[in-house]
Amino acid sequence: MAQPKDPQPVKLIVGMLSKEATLFTCAEEDMQTLWGAIDLRSDVMPFTHTNYYAGEMGTPLHRKFVSFAELIDPEKLAAIKHQTNALEEKIAQSTAAQTLRVTRPINLDPGYIDPGKLVLATTKNYAHRIYIGRQMYAETTLHYHKGSWQTWPFTYPDYASGDYNDFLNGTRLILMEQLSSQKRNT
Repeated sequence: MAQPKDPQPVKLIVGMLSKEATLFTCAEEDMQTLWGAIDLRSDVMPFTHTNYYAGEMGTPLHRKFVSFAELIDPEKLAAIKHQTNALEEKIAQSTAAQTLRVTRPINLDPGYIDPGKLVLATTKNYAHRIYIGRQMYAETTLHYHKGSWQTWPFTYPDYASGDYNDFLNGTRLILMEQLSSQKRNT
């Protein structure tokens, strides 16, 4: 009979969307208070793959990603999604966000990278999503196979585009180095 094992730690990432790129700095400061130092940041990129958020966030939108130095237990993802939702609310109440005149000035989407996949948390259920507790769901948005990120039929268009692969590859590389270091030190 197979014996259950604790999961290996994973690399926390957060994808941010906003009309006002300066809000990314505010979010990063708050997130570092919660989860420690950021070890990798993407460039700020235009977000043009869908207009899904335009009504509540305005246009044009910008995308940025960050990853955190400290590895986490994947079980924490639901709690982290609650924390990012609370941060969105906090930033929405800030003076800087109030001037934007939008209902949602920033979107914070947490997820994690492990050696074989990118998992994103969401509040919305769907056929390809799994309940992870605390009223949250998760999906494997991309999987890593034969040296590159691969899509699924349900992968969001922006993730499927490959535009984020430099950041995802850099984050995965840091993760692999951290996991290798942990093995050497045990």
